Amino acid sequence: QVQLVESGGGLVQAGGSVRLSCAASGRTFSSYVMGWFRQTPGKEREFVARISWNGGTTYYADYVKGRFTISRDNPKNMVYLQMNSLKPEDTAVYYCAASSSIATRTMEYRYWGQGTQVTVSS
Repeated sequence: QVQLVESGGGLVQAGGSVRLSCAASGRTFSSYVMGWFRQTPGKEREFVARISWNGGTTYYADYVKGRFTISRDNPKNMVYLQMNSLKPEDTAVYYCAASSSIATRTMEYRYWGQGTQVTVSS
């Protein structure tokens, strides 16, 4: 079992940067694919990025590609999302999640954090 806790959200101006962190508990962290998702009120949770077990492979949604970077530190049980060139439409609650497979759908992620709010002002 994995418990996930996100941090690092807040208010930022358009064009600015924020780094989200996700701390994971459990000794099996390195066996999970880790993902970041986001959700705004009234909309479904959407995929943002994922990273493979050893960090060697990453994949991004088109709307964040080139601006966001996902990374992980397995010895520290941490996952990060560096968010640059932020836009008002990036405003959302951001969640990290763990999956046993290479996945982009929310249903394929078994463990979820509580989320952290990112608000981008114009």
